[in-house]
Amino acid sequence: MKPSLIAIVPAAGIGARAGCADGVPKQYRLLQGEPMLRRAVLALLADPRVAEVRVAVAADDPWVAQALAGLPRTVWRPCGGPTRAATVRAALQDAGLAPGVWVLVHDAARPGLPASVLAQLIDTCLWQDRGGLLALPVADTVKCAMPVASSARQDTASSPPPLDAVERTLPRDRLWLAQTPQMFRAGALIAALDACATDDRVTDEASAVELSGGLPPLLVPGSRRNDKLTWPEDFEWFESCLRGQAE
Repeated sequence: MKPSLIAIVPAAGIGARAGCADGVPKQYRLLQGEPMLRRAVLALLADPRVAEVRVAVAADDPWVAQALAGLPRTVWRPCGGPTRAATVRAALQDAGLAPGVWVLVHDAARPGLPASVLAQLIDTCLWQDRGGLLALPVADTVKCAMPVASSARQDTASSPPPLDAVERTLPRDRLWLAQTPQMFRAGALIAALDACATDDRVTDEASAVELSGGLPPLLVPGSRRNDKLTWPEDFEWFESCLRGQAE
């Protein structure tokens, strides 16, 4: 019997850092004519083992129906919460999944997920019977910062913003940058999110599993194409990638 796979896309935020001036959340920003959210969902649908993609949006979201129109195996639910963790928890509860069902949680802001990378994550987690996530080894030197007092006057309109300085350099040989999807069984993920409901250190599903004492998630190599689009220049980079594909 084939294992059941359900994908969840939390898409209830507004993406303020993306610099959208028209009031439209960044997940609906157009990339070569298609909303970013639609591209992220299509990336998940590329694997036929994903039985359904469930998109969790804000209760008053007026854009999602048009953005996802016509997509197979896709539903959207107005169950978004104030945080990513709350939205994922609400989406799991709304889906009413059995504890053993595998769940893939994917960022709406990662529209470039390659099918081969998604397949590798699914294959690895199923083969190992263990949760995991896509991630990239850190290539750059990593600095830990500390705040410093500026020697410039702070009483003028042109005062510079507060500055940081290097506190120390971190060894990078065991550092990874987390991506999504992140794949866990529904029961284990709900338990982890419940256990860490008030913990500010939870920034993704893997961190909830780690902090709740669950089995450490597997690290599966991801892809630069799967980078998260956060800043305005990120969208320019991805648009250039799409133009390159079309040429």
